[in-house]
Amino acid sequence: MSTEQILRAYILENYLFSDDPADLNNDDSFLEQEILDSTGMMELIFFIEEHYAIAVDDEEMVPENLDSIDKLVRYIAGKKNAA
Repeated sequence: MSTEQILRAYILENYLFSDDPADLNNDDSFLEQEILDSTGMMELIFFIEEHYAIAVDDEEMVPENLDSIDKLVRYIAGKKNAA
């Protein structure tokens, strides 16, 4: 599975309680759409760190990196390329 597919499945299953891909667009803001709250965001960060074996630094915990599927895919790719 691609990073996008893994993240999409995780968000749909754990926060939208759905398996319908139409329930989540890749550019949907998790915060603006109220998909995730602060606790959900921390759970997502823990999932990313564990699944992709990367560390999300405190200064990287910003919407520009973590607030949609598209942003997460770019962020994870950048972290993996920098390693």
